[in-house]
Amino acid sequence: LTYLVNCGMSTRATSRVMREVHGIKISHTQIAKYATTVACVIKPFVDSFDYKPTNYLAADETYTKLKGSKRYVWFIIDAIKKSILGYRASSSRDVGPCILAMRLAFDKFKKFPGKSLKFVADGFPAYLLARQQFALKGKDFDVTQVIGLSNDDPVPSEYRWLKQIIERLNRTFKFSYNITNGYGSEDGSSTHLVLFVAYYNFLRPHSYNYWRPLNTTPELDKAENMPAKWQVLINLSQQIILSKQTT
Repeated sequence: LTYLVNCGMSTRATSRVMREVHGIKISHTQIAKYATTVACVIKPFVDSFDYKPTNYLAADETYTKLKGSKRYVWFIIDAIKKSILGYRASSSRDVGPCILAMRLAFDKFKKFPGKSLKFVADGFPAYLLARQQFALKGKDFDVTQVIGLSNDDPVPSEYRWLKQIIERLNRTFKFSYNITNGYGSEDGSSTHLVLFVAYYNFLRPHSYNYWRPLNTTPELDKAENMPAKWQVLINLSQQIILSKQTT
């Protein structure tokens, strides 16, 4: 996981390093299956962690490739704390996956902020349609759309910085995605996305946070190296899974 996710290596390069550096023979197919299993295991922890979000959220979508066909990834980020709160991979750029990503982000609030929420997106109409659906469920908020590249009116001038934050996140994601040369399956797409969010939120050092991870736990702080931190994430999420099975 450290080589594959943190260092941005492909499964084949990771297999080669494991063999040439550590003397462990493991095929790139086994590594891909292991990564898929880990993504399924740690997702409950990543999604249920108490991020204590602020009222400033930024949203955007970017495209990927799956067997040559265009796919999309949606991100909702806390613009102040920089944590990824909502994410979704989809085959279409419509309101359905947009709602799912937004719902995952809104679930992080213990009390929904309502009209005090500053939700910034681009001019894509799916965000406005999603807002209407949330309003019907009692979660009414405003969507501020930052359109274009120049600050020709007061709205872009005031909220451009939120849009720039989500665009930087997209570039970071694309850097990790490019080594895949396009996904080979839906499982590969979902696996990479979950592992990227886990790494970004809990393991990656950020200059914003004085080169420390954005979020941590006492268990992660005690881990001495990155492989140990990945093991901690797996164990913490397994505890969540077991607790849900017994309730």
